[in-house]
Amino acid sequence: MPSLIRFLLLAGILAGIVYGAMIALVTFVEPQPREMSQSIPPARLNK
Repeated sequence: MPSLIRFLLLAGILAGIVYGAMIALVTFVEPQPREMSQSIPPARLNK
C-alpha cells in the first residue's frame, strides 16, 4: 500500500507541475498574429 500512495503522490505532483507550466504559458506568452496563406493545387479544386 505505501508504494501505491507514493505513486499517486508522485503522479499528482507531476500533474501539478504540468498544469502550472500550462498556466504560466497562457499567462506570460503572448502570441503574435501573422498572415497565413497556403496554395492549393488546381487539380484538387476540380474534383
